[in-house]
Amino acid sequence: MPLKAVILIGGPQKGTRFRPLSFEVPKPLFPVAGVPMVQHHIEACAKVPGMKEILLMGFYQPNEALSRFLVSAQQEFKVPIRYLQEYAALGTGGGIYHFRDQILSGGAEAFFVLNADVCSEFPLQEMLEFRQQHGDMHSFVILGTTANRTQALNYGCIVANTGTQEVQHYVEKPSTFVSEIINCGIYLFTPAIFQHIGEVFQRNQQELALEESSNGWQRAEVIRLEQDVFTALAGSGKLYVYKTDGFWSQIKSAGSAIYASRLYLNQYSKSHPERLAQNKPGGPVIRGNVYIHPTASIDSTAVDHTCVLNTIVGWDSTIGRWARVEGTPSDPNPNDPYAKIDSETLFRDGRLTPSITILGCSVTIPAEVVILNSIVLPHKELSRSYKNQIIL
Repeated sequence: MPLKAVILIGGPQKGTRFRPLSFEVPKPLFPVAGVPMVQHHIEACAKVPGMKEILLMGFYQPNEALSRFLVSAQQEFKVPIRYLQEYAALGTGGGIYHFRDQILSGGAEAFFVLNADVCSEFPLQEMLEFRQQHGDMHSFVILGTTANRTQALNYGCIVANTGTQEVQHYVEKPSTFVSEIINCGIYLFTPAIFQHIGEVFQRNQQELALEESSNGWQRAEVIRLEQDVFTALAGSGKLYVYKTDGFWSQIKSAGSAIYASRLYLNQYSKSHPERLAQNKPGGPVIRGNVYIHPTASIDSTAVDHTCVLNTIVGWDSTIGRWARVEGTPSDPNPNDPYAKIDSETLFRDGRLTPSITILGCSVTIPAEVVILNSIVLPHKELSRSYKNQIIL
């Protein structure tokens, strides 16, 4: 069956929780477990039999870094990969509706839609097989997972028939408890989805025509799959949920990227053992699942002197001897198998929330200082210790 995949990469204003890292590299290209975040999605899509094309969709200005990545990914995964630039932020449904002709070209019978800011085992083949067993060839599938009752309120919540897994009710970020099954931001659609998105577009146009103060058709194209489409499709017999027990997490901030790296690194022992560092004579001692970038040179005594914990260090930064650079991890509760990462805010009650430490590019940390729970913008040369500060 001819298939396509669409990866929604968003745009520059969405990367605020990744600053200062997103100053230097677009969030979808931020390295997670050694490769650009979106490469994990591309690799999973390329493995699905019948995958004819992978489309990245967003409103980043095409730049050299993105173009270079697309060329190398095409060569590595042997599948056509293109970037489609939206003229504005059109929402999760508006973008695919705007480019529906590009998605349907070549006779794709079904297509995946994946949000770039999630990490997952991406059970795409399982979703295809599930659709064949549930519903008909015109039904749609949402990937779901289980969250705890409190954190479920932060996601799209799905109420499904326990026998057929048909979605009977869908609420995005409800104010009270609805369900422990949450939306993972990974979908399997057929071309029939565009009829339902089109109905939302027509309704938006009609509503905007009645509002003299609106700016017209441009806003009508802003469509959200979750609130505008899934809510209406629930209970119609056309929408199903495939529940995964595999790992899944959002990547909304730099802190959650560290957690996502750990999830992928744990998977590498099976999927990519060649990416994991190995103990070698005369080399550093490797503890746990570790990725070392090819350009990095690690001394055999690297466990001595300097300590860096729960920190992201930008390119071309240096950390002096006997320095300690440390952050507070934002990992989910390890004692709750259904716990997810909480959405982090940079400030709470006017104070910087303790979080991981981030050193922007070209930052110099001198010897014998402590940097704790701080964010250091690029091109800074520090001279003393800091705690719970943003260093401009």
